[in-house]
Amino acid sequence: MVAGYVHVEVEVAQSSKRRGTPCGDVFACDRTSAATTMILADGIGSGIRAHLAAEMCTSRLRQLLRQGFSLRKAIAAVVRTMERSRDPSRPFAAFSVARILNDGMATVIAYESPPPVLVCRRHAAPLPQGPLELGGALVQEANCYLEPGDALLLASDGITQAGLGGGSLANGWQTEGLVRYINDRMVEGLLPNELPRHVHREARRLWTSDGDDCTVAVGLCRRGQIVNILSGPPGAKATDVAVVRRFIQADGLKIVCGGTTAEIVAKVIRQRVAVEQEPKSLIAPPRYEIPGVDLVTEGAVTLNQVYNVLDEDPEDLVEDSGVTELCSLLQLADRVNICMGSARNHAGSDISFRQQGILTRDRIIPLIVERLRAAGKLVVLERV
Repeated sequence: MVAGYVHVEVEVAQSSKRRGTPCGDVFACDRTSAATTMILADGIGSGIRAHLAAEMCTSRLRQLLRQGFSLRKAIAAVVRTMERSRDPSRPFAAFSVARILNDGMATVIAYESPPPVLVCRRHAAPLPQGPLELGGALVQEANCYLEPGDALLLASDGITQAGLGGGSLANGWQTEGLVRYINDRMVEGLLPNELPRHVHREARRLWTSDGDDCTVAVGLCRRGQIVNILSGPPGAKATDVAVVRRFIQADGLKIVCGGTTAEIVAKVIRQRVAVEQEPKSLIAPPRYEIPGVDLVTEGAVTLNQVYNVLDEDPEDLVEDSGVTELCSLLQLADRVNICMGSARNHAGSDISFRQQGILTRDRIIPLIVERLRAAGKLVVLERV
């Protein structure tokens, strides 16, 4: 297996059966410290009723998984509900769930849905599945190991049934036709993360009428960029050495935010803290330097300024400062591990900070976490 963190880059293309109406397919992606989970639900029919059925299915699956249910138990619970909803008057959705662990191990379980497609560097093929009884119905389960550069493709039946009943595709595109199309495009040099747009466009072309709701999603594995941030002294001083050593030994870039934190790190690793002698910024605090640490900045002011510009275009961050450097590293990161000390910072409670609208560490870091997660990054926040 590949050492380190395997990041799953997700791309989706989707359209409803009729323009201007809700799509009956719903796609969702959740990231945790252990895995990336992709869910594609297809509500029966089309329009608002199908959309609500798919949304209910997706939401319940996500909630069960977040509550700690295993993948199989969560799917069994939802399948059990769907089996009771076979009555056309009740909401029903087919679905497939792909869980890719952060080391590349993947499991895909499909209920009444097209099989997943494994996309390697130069070749694509349907992923072999085996029947499994869950929740009173047969589902199809597939397992594989994904190397960096490999991808999983999930599609709703609006893709595999494209062209159904018309011309040479009386039985629809089917999975075999979809895979042939993918292989032809890859021979031409198409990259896996470009597949959703091209597959979706071809499926819409094959439908001679309104067709169906169409969704195709690709989860592409690649080596993830990891950033580790240590900000704030630990709540118990006796844990300083253990916390710093774990931080220094972690995979990825090392960033320290806070003057007191920098002194603690330097003491543990037996180095000295140096202050940036000729800072170029008139508004950002100067950086520090500690041998063996990639970036060392001031604490609260820097973090507040980072939050204010984190969503800005990287090309607009022309100033060379600790703020812009930290922003750039966070924008490039796939996984951000934040270790936040819980010791009280007396300087942060100074009235001058509140006058300037500077939020304390324990208030600004959760806001940064929210913004990073909204950008699709895996963020692991630990309080020490």
